[in-house]
Amino acid sequence: AAEMARSIIGGMVRDHGFQGVVLIGKGGDPRFSHAAGSADIARGTALAVDTPFGIASISKRLTAVAIMRLIERHQLALDAPISAYLPTYRRDTGARVTLRHLLSNSSGVPNLFIPALRADPSLLSAELPAVEAIRRFASGDLAFEPGTRFDYTPTNWFIVLGIIEAATRMAYAEAMHALVLAPLGLRATRLAPSTSTAKSYRSVSPTVEWLDWRPSYRAASGGYFSTAHDLLRFAHKVYDTAFLARASRSALTTVEIASDSYALGARDRQLQIEGSGLAAAWETGNVAGYRSVVGHRLDGRGTVVILNNTAMSQRTMDEFADALLQLRI
Repeated sequence: AAEMARSIIGGMVRDHGFQGVVLIGKGGDPRFSHAAGSADIARGTALAVDTPFGIASISKRLTAVAIMRLIERHQLALDAPISAYLPTYRRDTGARVTLRHLLSNSSGVPNLFIPALRADPSLLSAELPAVEAIRRFASGDLAFEPGTRFDYTPTNWFIVLGIIEAATRMAYAEAMHALVLAPLGLRATRLAPSTSTAKSYRSVSPTVEWLDWRPSYRAASGGYFSTAHDLLRFAHKVYDTAFLARASRSALTTVEIASDSYALGARDRQLQIEGSGLAAAWETGNVAGYRSVVGHRLDGRGTVVILNNTAMSQRTMDEFADALLQLRI
């Protein structure tokens, strides 16, 4: 199986110029790993299996796990109106939108960040308190009735971040460390790149770096950097163990919006393995040149993590992960 994995990766390098890290595990234990290409082309630094990458929207599932922990502590409820937690939020829409709507990207809250950014590009790197970002970018009239449509907008997650801060009376980064990162032992997962983080590339030849600044209020939507080993550990602990209560695990992986197979903070997928359908939690990330996939069989019999820093197509990344999850390693 390891030889087959190397063959699949070799094909991805040959046919798609894959550059990145692959880790396959079972029960949280790494069974196969491979790194190909450069972390920093200009310096000639090779990628290693423990190189950190930007994980973009996989941050949403990390954030959703924090929400489930707060629900288990009776500090939040999935179906309570968000006005119960954010008293300064506009009452008319705040009474109709719930945490479930936000976590499934079905709230109807419009994305006012994009038009604001077009008018003022400096917003891309400008810091704002979460409450101000919510007021400016996530408080418009609802675009549709909550729960009726899927709209993959980051403003849902501006509000989620604000709710976490209100419920914990902690900054988002501190709350996430206390609720998720520290208890799971995710020591390499953080909200800022380190000196060893893989560079993000728009193009390899010619070499063009691709920068993307993330103000703190965007962190819940896509701000984290992590490693393949941390993501393998995350998937195993969250889906295979009693870290979360059974009801929380079920809620986290139950599809809310069928049109996009979207649950809470990530998608679920039905894989075809040895002729049988198999449910998998499927987290993906796409920002600047970073692409990432964490595919985890919900029967606990396999996890694949793929991290890339050269803007591969997400469909190709998904197909890559599908092929690797077929292997018995």
